[in-house]
Amino acid sequence: MTGLPRPLTASTTRRSLIGLGAAGAGALALAACGGPSVGGGSGGSDGGSAAEETDFSSVEPATEIAFWTSHPGGSKDVEAELIKKFTEETGITVKHVTAGSNYEEIAQRFQTAQAAKDDLPAVVVLSDVWWFRYFLEGNIAALDPMIEKIGIDIADYRDSLVADYQYDDKQWALPYGRSTPLFYYNKDHFAAAGLPDRAPKTWQEFEEWAPKLTQGDVAYMYPDLAGYAGWTLQNVLWGQGTAWSDDWTLTVSDPKTIEAMTWVQDTVHSAGWAQVASSDSADTFAAGVCSTTIASTGSLVGVLEAASFDVGVGFLPAGPVDGPVCPTGGAGLGVPSAITPEQQLAGAMLIEFMGRPESTVAFSGATGYMPIRKSADVSALLEKTPQIQTAIDQLEVTRTQDYARVFLPGADQEMATAVGSILTEEGDVEKAMTDLQTKLQDIYTKQVEPKLS
Repeated sequence: MTGLPRPLTASTTRRSLIGLGAAGAGALALAACGGPSVGGGSGGSDGGSAAEETDFSSVEPATEIAFWTSHPGGSKDVEAELIKKFTEETGITVKHVTAGSNYEEIAQRFQTAQAAKDDLPAVVVLSDVWWFRYFLEGNIAALDPMIEKIGIDIADYRDSLVADYQYDDKQWALPYGRSTPLFYYNKDHFAAAGLPDRAPKTWQEFEEWAPKLTQGDVAYMYPDLAGYAGWTLQNVLWGQGTAWSDDWTLTVSDPKTIEAMTWVQDTVHSAGWAQVASSDSADTFAAGVCSTTIASTGSLVGVLEAASFDVGVGFLPAGPVDGPVCPTGGAGLGVPSAITPEQQLAGAMLIEFMGRPESTVAFSGATGYMPIRKSADVSALLEKTPQIQTAIDQLEVTRTQDYARVFLPGADQEMATAVGSILTEEGDVEKAMTDLQTKLQDIYTKQVEPKLS
């Protein structure tokens, strides 16, 4: 097995994680994750962790800032309402900018804007697979001194969600449109097949159920590969005792990974009970084309509104080795490093406002993304959308994602291409995984390793 070099020692600063209390096995695995320390100056190309932090004790916030967002989960209207309330409270005017239609587009715009530092926002939406590269490049500021100045209660954020943005003993973003994958099932199809009204506890159990689901075109629909292959398949890999990587050591071509991906291929081609969605699988599911799928919690409200049948949701199925286990996902809010301290402080104030318990309940109610604060009163939210409770409960078995997916630039698309060759072309699994490992190794060697100290 070819692995990424391990330049780290026991003295390396590791990701600071908040105590997880009574969280389950997935959270224990989260607590074991760590990362490299990164050197360099703020706004430069050598990483941001060593940047000299601003003393915000005497800084006054800017009166006008911009917020760059892709409106995750169709949240434009609720964002606008929250921004209006923020301005009424603080007097700070916020330019609400649609900086892209998805996470990739907003990330590309933010990357391009680094050259024109007078055109940067004070707050930007950063997805799970993009924020780390901006940390490496020194493009985002550590929020810690701003958090201290404003008095943000980090301990009240849900542990596994806030920990996703902790690195090098600092906080680089705060949760916003946070999600996990959910297992969606058509209750009408399950009833017609004589199946219990619940999600399968394991993939092996679902293998027994799938042939009975004949009401739709297919029993199970894999999410479209471009956005979800690397993310959702972590559940399958982890459940079979493997992963995309073990910290910085790639395990893509490990025999266990090849075995797990062979099982995935068999569900489509040998067993025939699964297919791959050509577009958003949540839309496909809501149309009744398939009986089950895995999709983001951020799709929940839209699915419930669009479906003409009773929708059930459950935890992701466990595997033969581990589970239930589920990856975290979604996006957070960060502050650029190259803007003025006054803009940064105003941006942090907006982040604090968007993350308040009452704000996150409003955001969740409009989108389906989960409430990010422990103290949020979700009673009215659950009365309207009780399925959100499943997403909240599943946080107990979440773990942070594999480094190979979220910390290697472009790795997610390479994973999608490899999985596509396996599922849509019925290509050789071992070759696809070996080739993928080589490509990811090259990304690490050329783009990441030089920035790690």
